[in-house]
Amino acid sequence: MKPKKLNKGDKIGIIAPASPCYNQDLFMEGVKVLRNLGFEIELGKSCFAREGFLAGDDYLRADDFNTFFKRRDIDAIFCLRGGYGSIRLLDKIDWNGVRNNPKIFVGYSDITALLNVIYNKTKCICFHGPMVATGDLFNDINLKMLLESLQGNIRRYKINLKCINPGQAEGVIIGGNLSVLVSLIGTKYNIDFKDKVLFIEDINEEPYKIDRMLQTLKYAGIFDKLKAIIIGQFTNCESIDEKSFTLHQVLMNFFREIKIPVYYGLETGHGKIKITIPIGIKVKIEDNILSFSEEAVFYD
Repeated sequence: MKPKKLNKGDKIGIIAPASPCYNQDLFMEGVKVLRNLGFEIELGKSCFAREGFLAGDDYLRADDFNTFFKRRDIDAIFCLRGGYGSIRLLDKIDWNGVRNNPKIFVGYSDITALLNVIYNKTKCICFHGPMVATGDLFNDINLKMLLESLQGNIRRYKINLKCINPGQAEGVIIGGNLSVLVSLIGTKYNIDFKDKVLFIEDINEEPYKIDRMLQTLKYAGIFDKLKAIIIGQFTNCESIDEKSFTLHQVLMNFFREIKIPVYYGLETGHGKIKITIPIGIKVKIEDNILSFSEEAVFYD
């Protein structure tokens, strides 16, 4: 299901499904960017809550999520930031409420769990894109592609990739943070990888940890199900040990043995540039170019 496109004057609800806001000034500057674009903003209770490393307890954060999805006057939901905690909400989400009220939902990093499980359980398109309290919206490239994705203009984008294993591919795109995706393997929230194009990214993980997570996906049979893999940004993932394999060596050595098309160079993840990727739409990789085969929203 596709959510309704975002229009000027629509109301955006902001929630914190994971970690709390550590910089309220940066957060409110992000809110200001959205208000200046002509959107009405409503902040959830979780935006101002903190309990340990979480933005309030699980019930408060889940209530923000469920309430904003059910409310007909909320047109889109943007996440404040990632961190950790989204996986703790999966048993507390009203999935019928999400299914019956499809709407724009945006985030990345730890929010990967929600993006992919929402799509897996409800087939509602979600958006792996910039968040409000991270400074992402101050970058013109990030903001422009986010808005174009949410307003029905993503098909015009053609994204250049670099090749590890050549080959053309078509399929539905899913993915996000590698650590979070691996944490779902073997659980009742494991996502369906069959015939998908998977993109991955991560931050602050040493090369041996990246290798361990890739081995986990391999032994779980994930790569046998995919149409293609796209490697995004792996930020601060080099080893402090000079004798270690480098990140580049780990990725190249591993993926050269995978018998499907593999590409890298996708600017999504924790780098300065964060292009928006709709989770659940059809894409095509041809001649080292990623293109979007359909829009991610519908026109009301």
